[in-house]
Amino acid sequence: MQVQFGEFTLDTATRQLRQGTEERHVSPKAFDLLRLLVENRPRVVSKGELHEQLWPSTFVSEATLSSLVAEVREALSETARGGHFVRTVHRVGYAFAGEAVDLMPRAAPLNDRVRCWILWESGQVALKEGEHVLGRDGDVAVLLDSPTVSRRHARIRIAGEHATIEDLGSTNGTYLCGEWLAAPSELSDGDEIRLGSIVLKFRCVGAEGSIDTQPVSR
Repeated sequence: MQVQFGEFTLDTATRQLRQGTEERHVSPKAFDLLRLLVENRPRVVSKGELHEQLWPSTFVSEATLSSLVAEVREALSETARGGHFVRTVHRVGYAFAGEAVDLMPRAAPLNDRVRCWILWESGQVALKEGEHVLGRDGDVAVLLDSPTVSRRHARIRIAGEHATIEDLGSTNGTYLCGEWLAAPSELSDGDEIRLGSIVLKFRCVGAEGSIDTQPVSR
């Protein structure tokens, strides 16, 4: 992705921020923060989402994110009060507010990309960033029509390259790779999940954006 805004150009292929022909040096995390804001423009990216994307499975203080935003603003020669590109949405997060032109085709925002698939004998569901409940309730993300499955049986959380699954107090339990799930656990590509009598397979989307989505046979 190459995006031009004002006198700046953001190039994700070379990981460069340029002001005219001069490169503006920023830390890797600051570059990733700016990339996330530009990719998701004009949507407000919440602080929680930024934490999940920049520091997955790691606790950092809110001050760490604030200092990273300050680094980006400094590189763009702006301040919190006099900025044209990075907008603070108090108590929520940040957004890219400037006019930007895509010099190359723009990738889909991270939240709109299919990250994983759930496959089973009679169906398959694509999962994007966020939380997805599995069960037999009408409003769940993955509907499994079986009396052995609870209405809200289990939940999968996807944050960047990481995915976890947890049981939601189901009657018949959740099993991951044959083991009873007692606590939230990390998911890996190809993992087998069993909810009641339903056997599912968890698949991750590769860099090419596709996977072999063959149904699970019993």
